[in-house]
Amino acid sequence: MSIALIIPDRKLDDLQQKLQLALPDIPIEIWPKLNDPAKVEFAVVWKQPHGCLNSLVNLKAIQCFGAGVDSILSDPTLPDVPISRIVDPALTDAMVTYLDGVVSYYRLRLDLFSAQQQQLLWRPKSPRKFSHITVLGLGELGGAVAQHFTRLGFQVAGWSRSSKSLPGIQCYAGEEQLHQAVALADVIICLLPLTPATESRLNSNFFQALQPQSIFINVARGAIVDDAALLAALNNGPLAAACLDVFRQEPLPQDNPLWQHPAILVTPHVSAVTNVSTVVNQIADNYRRSQQGLTLHNPVNLLKGY
Repeated sequence: MSIALIIPDRKLDDLQQKLQLALPDIPIEIWPKLNDPAKVEFAVVWKQPHGCLNSLVNLKAIQCFGAGVDSILSDPTLPDVPISRIVDPALTDAMVTYLDGVVSYYRLRLDLFSAQQQQLLWRPKSPRKFSHITVLGLGELGGAVAQHFTRLGFQVAGWSRSSKSLPGIQCYAGEEQLHQAVALADVIICLLPLTPATESRLNSNFFQALQPQSIFINVARGAIVDDAALLAALNNGPLAAACLDVFRQEPLPQDNPLWQHPAILVTPHVSAVTNVSTVVNQIADNYRRSQQGLTLHNPVNLLKGY
């Protein structure tokens, strides 16, 4: 038996070494150089090429190397085995820290002052008066983000597909309450999972429901947003600015208009990066559970898509 690391275009030596220390008797191999695919019983996966799991005929479980599983589930040849995703406090802390910084960036008008610097303009202005923040998606990350901004004194609303209850947060659920959830928001943070129901869900109808001069932040998946509708909302209102950390195609192509728009801040998918040191034990434990026929920690609901 062996474990395959199927994470293309990423240096995996550190993950391999740390996982080998946690499971000293189990061969840890890096795809595509697998000695015997038939011996692979557990795969650690991130954005795998479609069809690459077909040769793993004895695969018992798949461990996603991140919190989002949309890239795994999009594979039409995906084997019928349990799938787990990463739930890591360090990942959550990284997301909260990133979003705290971005909200402060816009509240202090650093976007405006950066543009003024390029024009050699000296025009002081007081901070933006943010009071309401809406978080779209109230899973592990979204719930933590909503609670963080509540502790800072913001009035926070949250929206999710199914009903949630979080202390101090006005929770909305279902399609009929989406516009209500964002109606008062100065800042809208997208942390929705990418599913067939959410693809391009944030469209022109959504953006026109926002209040004037609001700020949109996407740290979920690029395909949730209709890019043309976003650009129209920035050019014609109601959006004042947008911070985008995720995109339909990554890396973002150089000819994509999102790069050059003056009201968009682009960051290269860095809001929450999986920390090898903090997730190795979780991966190793799920491997042991798969060998014992136990339910994996943080299992993915295939019907919901997350």
